[in-house]
Amino acid sequence: MKKVCSALSLFFTLSIVAQNNDDNLPYYEIPEYSDTYTAGTVAARMIDGLGFRFYWATDGLTEEDLSYKPIGGSRSTGETVDHVLTLSYVILSAALNQPYDKKDTSQLNFEEKRKRTLINLKTAADILRASDDVSKFVIVFGERENPFWNAINGPIADAIWHSGQIASYRRTSGNPINSNINHFTGTVKSN
Repeated sequence: MKKVCSALSLFFTLSIVAQNNDDNLPYYEIPEYSDTYTAGTVAARMIDGLGFRFYWATDGLTEEDLSYKPIGGSRSTGETVDHVLTLSYVILSAALNQPYDKKDTSQLNFEEKRKRTLINLKTAADILRASDDVSKFVIVFGERENPFWNAINGPIADAIWHSGQIASYRRTSGNPINSNINHFTGTVKSN
């Protein structure tokens, strides 16, 4: 039954995404906020904020941007995108109440990784938004279960942090993010 619900949720999210914007990706803008504050709507809004930031931090990245490293030994922008993709799978696994299963994404190109990250985040946010009790969503690594609290201070906060790194790295490599985005409102000003 869980797999059927997961498949239906993913199908529903993908159909919404297809209508969302020209490149069929969620988070061009943040979805309308909920009329009520519940644990689920607040957690979902955090993920929506992450999705919006990641969308714009990665929009229009070039090969030069992706290979940029601020110093030796640090992750490149492309490696940071890979890390956020992994974090999105951890977040999605918690929302689906499934153990985290490491995915091999080495064969995906940048655009596929970006799309998968945004869809993972949107799917997780939609599941959480519909729930009043997020305590039932746990992060499972092998036999170890971690409460949803760890999702907030762990992969969600970490992915927000890394989205900021990507935005900073691209500015340093000469390709700043779109100046028309408004992080406070989650919207894009028209030119």
